[in-house]
Amino acid sequence: MRLPRVYALTDVRLSGLSHEQQVELLSLGGASLVQLREKELIPREFYEQAKAAVVVAERRGVQLIINDRVDVALAVGAHGVHLGQDDMPPDAARKLLGPEAVVGYSTHNIEQAIAATKFPIDYLAIGPIFATTSKSDTAPVLGIEGLKVVRQAIGAFTLVAIGGITHANARDVIEAGADSVAVISALLSDPICIPEATRSLLQDLQD
Repeated sequence: MRLPRVYALTDVRLSGLSHEQQVELLSLGGASLVQLREKELIPREFYEQAKAAVVVAERRGVQLIINDRVDVALAVGAHGVHLGQDDMPPDAARKLLGPEAVVGYSTHNIEQAIAATKFPIDYLAIGPIFATTSKSDTAPVLGIEGLKVVRQAIGAFTLVAIGGITHANARDVIEAGADSVAVISALLSDPICIPEATRSLLQDLQD
């Protein structure tokens, strides 16, 4: 799987916007893949917002990935799911979603990353690369050197870097071996500027 350079994630608390609104604004800035990341809404409310976000994604030509919730991804017809270490195992998610779905998987150290390459997934994410405020229960920071070690260990397996990535350090992360950078605060912290921030980061990371 070839991911876009910028892997955008939504955050209702940070942006103050619904997932549907965030997908619209991110896509206006050029985002072609968006993960709906939701840790606080009750399941029914997240389902309704995800269903509305799918409509926007289809209209805008965006691949939509659901964080953690395989059931929601199935119910709303999303393109796939992103799983954490404590979520449904990737092989079970693959059986439910089918061979065409996108399945991603979070890892936090080199051992987890190497193990993940054996799973039926399309990409693995590694992080946090830098300190982040978007998540409270983070693993130890890897840094650029840690990212390089992971890249060397997993070969050509598709790799997403996440955690504390900004306009200032994103290019360094790509040059260290990431195929894509997962970004939250750098795109969403000022809701009015979401399209502009997304467009600017994509331009910065053009080959």
